[in-house]
Amino acid sequence: MMLQYLGAAIGMGFASLGGAIGIGLVASKAIESMARQPEQANSLRATMFIGIAFVEATVLYTLVIAFILIAK
Repeated sequence: MMLQYLGAAIGMGFASLGGAIGIGLVASKAIESMARQPEQANSLRATMFIGIAFVEATVLYTLVIAFILIAK
């Protein structure tokens, strides 16, 4: 029973770390691209938010899996 909690905690820790790194990379590359081509800023901003949403979705999927591991 205790290993399920440990597995859920480790999984969420790695998912949060990966999500934070992913969101940081998406945002930094979008800002870098906006600095190089300011006329494309609106398009890049929309694409950045879509990328951030995908990264955040994977972290939320891990949260759901962690809850499932704990519930069993």
